[in-house]
Amino acid sequence: MTLEIIGISVLWLFLFLYVIVASIDFGAGFFNAYSAFTNKQHILTGIIQRYLSPVWEVTNVFFVFFFVGVIGFFPQTAFYYGTTLLVPASIALILLSIRGSYYAFATYGAKINHRGYIYMYGLSGLLLPASLSPVLAMSEGGFIKMDGDSPYLDYLALFTSPLTWSIVVLSLAAVLYISAVFLTWYASKAGDAKATHLMRKYALLWAGPTIITATGIIFELRSHNAEHYSRLLDLWWIFGLSFLLFLGTVYLLWKRRNYGWAFILLVGQFFTAFFAYGVSHYPYLLYPYLTIYDSFTNEAMAISLIIAFIAGLGLLLPSLYLLFRLFLFDKDYVKGKSDYHA
Repeated sequence: MTLEIIGISVLWLFLFLYVIVASIDFGAGFFNAYSAFTNKQHILTGIIQRYLSPVWEVTNVFFVFFFVGVIGFFPQTAFYYGTTLLVPASIALILLSIRGSYYAFATYGAKINHRGYIYMYGLSGLLLPASLSPVLAMSEGGFIKMDGDSPYLDYLALFTSPLTWSIVVLSLAAVLYISAVFLTWYASKAGDAKATHLMRKYALLWAGPTIITATGIIFELRSHNAEHYSRLLDLWWIFGLSFLLFLGTVYLLWKRRNYGWAFILLVGQFFTAFFAYGVSHYPYLLYPYLTIYDSFTNEAMAISLIIAFIAGLGLLLPSLYLLFRLFLFDKDYVKGKSDYHA
């Protein structure tokens, strides 16, 4: 296995972990806002705040690792994606600032119960994946073009492409589905029957749109990027496994049992699909201009980054485990009996 493959594999793993952890976070904010809008805040707010309180400070660590790693391993990505992502990246930073401010004031300052703040926080949780997900569409080619030696983003082509909107819709549906399944499990662990029932209903509601939009992206690629579409078909068996894991999650939710296993199957579903997509995209970082081999850093830097990222992963994963074990799933904390505050 070459350094290039090791490097991109480590980065893809960090991105996957960010997708899972951030989806729970973003979706929880939206469900909190939606419960306030529908006057069901008394059912969900306690569960959601108990989840967010100890977790919000570590959510974006995976994303920072991924962003730094992309530039470190593949410096030319800054040339192609740097200026073209100026607008969507700026929007994402503003949204992250809004969420960070809400967290800080709600956790360390006066409690924020005004519905306007709650709605703003919940809406930002949907706008963030919507602002970041078009990067996947850009990587498929046809949107970033060259003007001499300078790349530019064709906004008209991007925002009128069915592929772009398919990816955006998938990101929204997946965020709500992942979050709803996890919060169903979490509410069940808390022994909160009303919250469990409500989140289970949301999980089943968003299961269908998630799998439909994921399938739709494959068909959109057929006309947009025939080469990538062909490679996806070669990996049909991995996507088939992902679909079976999806059916397992839905079955357990439908039968109202083993919510922890339902979430584990969900993580397996997204893990297999996510890495199958990454393998099918290999070796391109941006069709047709950039591959992992064209833009890779020097060997010494690559080895140093790989060691640093593996060490970082070795620190983050046990930290998350301890966070979940000692706080989130502590028998007193999960039922709201603990005085812990982040």
